Amino acid sequence: MKISARNVLKGKVVKVVRGAVNSEVIVEIPGGTQIVSVITNASVDSLELKEGKPVYAVVKASNVMIAID
Repeated sequence: MKISARNVLKGKVVKVVRGAVNSEVIVEIPGGTQIVSVITNASVDSLELKEGKPVYAVVKASNVMIAID
């Protein structure tokens, strides 16, 4: 796999919560941090995502905002 994004985190799927159109996919990376992604149900099916499957979380963002209380 080659990709232009610089933030590629290897992990495993710990949970998939299907909705009517989209699914919430929870990926755990080494150290226990969890990343949540919302993707289409069609993508979940195409990638054959299920608990325990090794995956990569690819982060490509043009903005990262910081907030405080």
